[in-house]
Amino acid sequence: MGKIRVRVKAPFGEIVVEGDSAQEILTTLKNMPPQFMNEIGSLISTKMTPSIKTQLDGIIELTTEGPIITTREKLTHYEAIALVLFASEKNSSTATQIKRLLASSGIRSMVPARLNEMTKRGIVFKPDPARPEFKLTTQGERWIEEEVLAKLRGATA
Repeated sequence: MGKIRVRVKAPFGEIVVEGDSAQEILTTLKNMPPQFMNEIGSLISTKMTPSIKTQLDGIIELTTEGPIITTREKLTHYEAIALVLFASEKNSSTATQIKRLLASSGIRSMVPARLNEMTKRGIVFKPDPARPEFKLTTQGERWIEEEVLAKLRGATA
């Protein structure tokens, strides 16, 4: 009898399991750790996703003070605030820090008011209501990646 091959489609691609018998393939699949698919998917997505530095090249400069917007494209205050949060460590910052970074970028904005509006729109949230820190929501991150950065890259290309 020849080799038996099973192809398992996964979100990141395909896994091929090969064996001399159906029982050997079943045993191999049963012996795979439960977290195998999650770990391999996570590993592949981190290797395949361009680094944040590459994504933001020409748009934001990462300095010791924090991310400074360098693009000359016209940005809304929402986009500017979200970009600063996106490039910040842990995607979070305080209104005071954001205001200072925007000022260094040459952008004047009523940051606390914009953050309040962005919270209502589901773009940012406060992870701990007792602390002044704001963080991008998953929806906010997706908006930056899919719309704002795409628009900015199209303008610089």
